[in-house]
Amino acid sequence: MPINSSLASLSDMAFGTAFVIYLLAMILSVVFYVKAAGEKPEGAQKFIGMTQSLVWLGIIVHLVSVVTRGLATHRFPFGNLYEYIAMITLFAMVVAAIFMQRREFKPLWPWVLVPVLSLLFLGGKNLYADAAPVVPALQSAWLPIHVSVVASGASIGLISGVASLLYLLRRWQPEGKEKGFFGKLAKPLPGAKRLDLVAYRTAIITVPVFGLGIILGAIWAESAWGRPWNWDPKETFSLITWFLYAAYLHARATSGWQNTKAAWINIVALAAMTFNLFFINLVTSGLHSYAGLN
Repeated sequence: MPINSSLASLSDMAFGTAFVIYLLAMILSVVFYVKAAGEKPEGAQKFIGMTQSLVWLGIIVHLVSVVTRGLATHRFPFGNLYEYIAMITLFAMVVAAIFMQRREFKPLWPWVLVPVLSLLFLGGKNLYADAAPVVPALQSAWLPIHVSVVASGASIGLISGVASLLYLLRRWQPEGKEKGFFGKLAKPLPGAKRLDLVAYRTAIITVPVFGLGIILGAIWAESAWGRPWNWDPKETFSLITWFLYAAYLHARATSGWQNTKAAWINIVALAAMTFNLFFINLVTSGLHSYAGLN
């Protein structure tokens, strides 16, 4: 079927609009963060309230972008790296918005919005692909199933990794004992135990969901290529990433392991997932070279 250019244009416009809304939300969240870290944080709450409202508005517009992209191409919008980034950032924002309903977690918004905006900027500027049919290898009913599950796991893993990073910052700068620049940076954050709990609970979801995505990919590979596993670079690094997240959970639940050591494993897992998303997709060649940039 021909591409609906009007819906494709609407999707692109909604993508840019969502970026601007998230950017405004980030600015307001930074203002809140600076005020909360200051000597008189009383007037900070109104800024975080506006941030939360803008985030939900951005999520709605972001969803419109993804849905209209799919309608324009008459397929699920998972056909290239631009569309994949649009999906994982949407999932990440929904997960973050749900977790941050509690007042104690609202200071995390700048830390979530910065990586999300960075991904959206790279997706829209450097990885953008025109709305078009997918290559024949992706014309399968497995595409929406496999990619949506993997994207869900990856987006939740993003939140988990950021929480572990902030947990280490808070452990370094305990509540009431903050010193210097990093002390001011840590002051608005929740306590270390709360941040560690967020990282752990989101990782509990990431491991089975991301693992299920890998298994579904293997089933698809069996039907498409005749083998469930081909040691393709993306397959291999996805499995490594899953092992790292599983190792974090194991370390976090093992007596004798310090939570700080386990947190480093979670951060390495986040780095591995980011490396897989960009370097493996854009630099290496393999059976999963469908970034849409060729």
